[in-house]
Amino acid sequence: MSRLTKRRREIAKCVDKTKVYTLKDAIELMKAGPKTKFDQSLEVSFKLGIDSKKSDQNVRGTVSLPNGTGKKLSVLVLAKGDKIKEALAAGADFAGSDDLIEKITSGWTGFDAVIATPDMMREVGKLGKVLGPRGLMPTPKAGTVTTNVADAVREIKAGKIEFKTDRYGMVNCAVGKISFSTEALIQNIHALCGAIQRAKPASAKGQFFEKLHLSCTMGPGAKIELREIETATKG
Repeated sequence: MSRLTKRRREIAKCVDKTKVYTLKDAIELMKAGPKTKFDQSLEVSFKLGIDSKKSDQNVRGTVSLPNGTGKKLSVLVLAKGDKIKEALAAGADFAGSDDLIEKITSGWTGFDAVIATPDMMREVGKLGKVLGPRGLMPTPKAGTVTTNVADAVREIKAGKIEFKTDRYGMVNCAVGKISFSTEALIQNIHALCGAIQRAKPASAKGQFFEKLHLSCTMGPGAKIELREIETATKG
């Protein structure tokens, strides 16, 4: 416990909780924080100006991060016939139909993303209790229900991520690794901000981006200037 307490004290010294940071300054703080034995993820948390209780104000979409996520994702494709071959040729880690559905039903979850062809959705729907809680259920809006499985696999492998608001109107996403350059991380964050702005519901009024915090897996968190984000989304 003393080791954990010492680490928390070191982390607390890194960030001034009363200060609002630019993205550049906040990222450099994360990089200078207490070291870990693994490459930490950099995460952003947005508080949006929506009423999350209204279904027409939920925000959801996808974005291809220009510099990827830094995470090697295991992609599973549920398809039949030639689509299985297409998926595997494009880099899918697993591809199949009834055999994989049976395996998932039995509790297997050794994958990070799921793509399905439309003709498989009747069977995929039976996996809701397994995939739903992990946020892995394929949907047309996320581009994970498609006949073009090859492109879908390549996009996910290259750094395409999905974002959506939770019941508190928050969006939380990993946007890269601490080992990325500061500029690469800023580019990824700007790309995500732009995608969220474009997904703004027509019924949402007032300020859309209310708060933004930046943090890393086991490091400090910092509040970010909204003016920079607003400028980036307008650009």
